[in-house]
Amino acid sequence: MESRPSSLQLQLPVSLNIDDFIVTDKGRMTELFNLHFIKSGSLFDLTTPPCQSNVPFSPIKSKLKQSLISVSLQLVAQGHFRVLKVPLGFIKALEWFFAIFAFSTCGSYSGMFRMAVECKNRTDSDLSIEVEFEYPFRLHQVYFDAPTCKGGNTERYFLVGDYSSSAEFFVTIGVFAFLYSTAALSIYVFFFEKYKENNKGPLIDLGVTGVFAFMWLVSSAAWAKGLSDVKTATDPEKVITLISACDSEGNRCREVHDPVMSGLNTSVAFGFINLVLWVGNLWFVFKETGIIAPFMRAPPPQEKPAAPDAYGQQGAYEPDPYASNQGGYQPDYNQQGYNQDAEYGQGYVQQGAPTSFSNQM
Repeated sequence: MESRPSSLQLQLPVSLNIDDFIVTDKGRMTELFNLHFIKSGSLFDLTTPPCQSNVPFSPIKSKLKQSLISVSLQLVAQGHFRVLKVPLGFIKALEWFFAIFAFSTCGSYSGMFRMAVECKNRTDSDLSIEVEFEYPFRLHQVYFDAPTCKGGNTERYFLVGDYSSSAEFFVTIGVFAFLYSTAALSIYVFFFEKYKENNKGPLIDLGVTGVFAFMWLVSSAAWAKGLSDVKTATDPEKVITLISACDSEGNRCREVHDPVMSGLNTSVAFGFINLVLWVGNLWFVFKETGIIAPFMRAPPPQEKPAAPDAYGQQGAYEPDPYASNQGGYQPDYNQQGYNQDAEYGQGYVQQGAPTSFSNQM
């Protein structure tokens, strides 16, 4: 049975021009018209474009990604990065930097020292006894085996001391100082106006900065003392005294390698550098609170004395010192050459008669 064309296909045009492409197939034109009507009926739902890949399109993820990008761009555009150039932000950046070095150099330390025990019977000797220790320096849990120089037997020995409290306290202060510096820098750069609003931000910052300055003092001093004890407890010459075979005559004990403590020494140095930075930053944070503003007002301008109205006012001008000593320059008009009033008077009174000068001319 022959299929008849539908009424829609009978009403279709002969061809369609789609983006300079001529479509004459009736089935293709039907699909294009259906697609056009579908789009026309959902003009307000354009969030889901047609997907041409096998991966399904997720409008929620797309919106979330676009919103995160726009928020990031707005934060970068509105960020006050110039605050990092002033002492308040610059010192905070230094605190962030040195706090990382302080807790990392201490928390990541691991050391080792080596000893040798030479027994009278050389077959019982051990010339390479390695003792490894690391943070948090619970040395009473560190052990090593040394020969007894008696029939090839060994004996286990433990180091002395537990210095984990001072080391862990120092690392904890460093980590929290790093976290607070990161948060403070973010507020300085992106929310500096809210930071200064109602003067609450600077006051909180001042209190926290003071607490950290005190904590850096305590933790650095405690860790400096703890490091001194760690050096003593891990000194091979001190550890050799624990080995009973070294007390026997004919046996010889010696150190082979000392532990490298440069990293721990650096951590103590970074701790006191942080102390100086946090104490110094107290002044700049204190200035942001505005407490000192009433005491730093400029003095009022001094009024200039008014100019005298007349030259004859008493005390308006000081007398001339030369006039008081020499009397000033007062020519004597009675001297010869000045007493010629009669001659000048005759010359000016007799205007009608020619003068002697005109006669000479």
